[in-house]
Amino acid sequence: MCAIVGVFGAENASKLAYYALFSMQHRGQESTGISSSNGEKVHLIKKRGLVTEVFDEEAFSLLKGSCAIGHNRYSTAGADSVLDAQPVFAKYKLGEISVVHNGNLVNKYEVRNELIDNGAIFQTGMDTENIVHLIAKSQKNKLKARIKDMLTKIEGAYCLAIQSRQKMFVIRDRFGIRPLSLGKLKSGGWIVSSETCAFDLVGAEFVRDVNPGEMLIFEEGMEPKSEQIFEPDYHPCAFEYIYMARPDSIIDGKTVYNMRLKMGKQLAEETPADIDLVLPVPDSGVAAAKGYADGMGVPFEMGIVRNHYVGRTFIEPTQEIRDLKVKLKLSPIKDMIKGKRVAIVDDSLVRGTTSRQIVKMLKEAGATEVHMRIAAPEIKYPCRYGIDTPTKEELISTKYTPQEIAKRMGAESLGFLSIEGLKKSLGVDREYSLVSFDGNYFAGGNADSPSCIVCN
Repeated sequence: MCAIVGVFGAENASKLAYYALFSMQHRGQESTGISSSNGEKVHLIKKRGLVTEVFDEEAFSLLKGSCAIGHNRYSTAGADSVLDAQPVFAKYKLGEISVVHNGNLVNKYEVRNELIDNGAIFQTGMDTENIVHLIAKSQKNKLKARIKDMLTKIEGAYCLAIQSRQKMFVIRDRFGIRPLSLGKLKSGGWIVSSETCAFDLVGAEFVRDVNPGEMLIFEEGMEPKSEQIFEPDYHPCAFEYIYMARPDSIIDGKTVYNMRLKMGKQLAEETPADIDLVLPVPDSGVAAAKGYADGMGVPFEMGIVRNHYVGRTFIEPTQEIRDLKVKLKLSPIKDMIKGKRVAIVDDSLVRGTTSRQIVKMLKEAGATEVHMRIAAPEIKYPCRYGIDTPTKEELISTKYTPQEIAKRMGAESLGFLSIEGLKKSLGVDREYSLVSFDGNYFAGGNADSPSCIVCN
């Protein structure tokens, strides 16, 4: 669930990529990188850390050119190394290329083993490096043909931006699992980004979503060319609306905030509670909690304060760090909570780390009852398309019933949005990827597949 961006035809391309990545920091906090091209050479800077920690004026003095691609990394496994940061750069027969990838390739092990058998040497644990090797080893004479050749050998979820010295190629998998949008810059250049919130920051005009199975080709002085590489089999990821995307982003034509509001109202209809107050788990639970409060007809209050200088616990790579950061980032307003029966609404329940500690802190703050409500169905299956749920053993809903989970958390009750309720909230105009909830591995992989090398 990383963030990717591509900028083409802009004098300050690397700075625009920087601002876009800054707006999508929520999609990955471990490392970041930008590569730029001036038509003759590709330049690359990538490091561990946040966007604001990695890039400065000295960095931008190196990242010259009118084309830039960038990446914020979110991983589920693999060494915490700068080698596993993106973009991935390589020199090969046709010149230089740089690649960024959001998604997860479900056949990464098979592809990697075959490449190694044929003499390839890998420097990272990322499936993105498979893509670079496949392009380099292709016998086609043009880069576009090599990219097409590569695409026939990978399976799963992917949004790609591939940069050469003079062109940029952008591809979305045929399922459209991960979001990707095209925007027009005021300067006349183009921007492609994982979320539309990046367009708002850089002043770009949203043009359209990149279609599932589509390749966009950017060349100097030309409008983007579109090629439909694969027949679409549209399955956008429901988890983008539930948790990952910023609420002000528009994902495949639907505003994330409105979708979360609908989930909360549907949750109130399905799992009401006798309460005095509704509190959200900030920040991604806010819209759903507002919808739940509206549906219940009770007050909505921001009764838990979040320290925004602490990152998202769900996308931290180790359990020890998750436990500590829950305590660091959330604090209840005691006067608001004392003596009240409260419902606490969160976007999802994966491991139960955050929820258990939140219930405890609310009880310590004086709440007489705490009812936990989750604006998503029970997560019972590991995702193979880039969500941080690599094994069944980590998923609390695979081991316990809602009643048992509530008891373990110290809550009076626990209620989930049903799968049908989620579908109703999102709309029936398309078939969503609900793999974490229903186990439908439509794009390859299964619940027993090995965990990710690195989910990008």
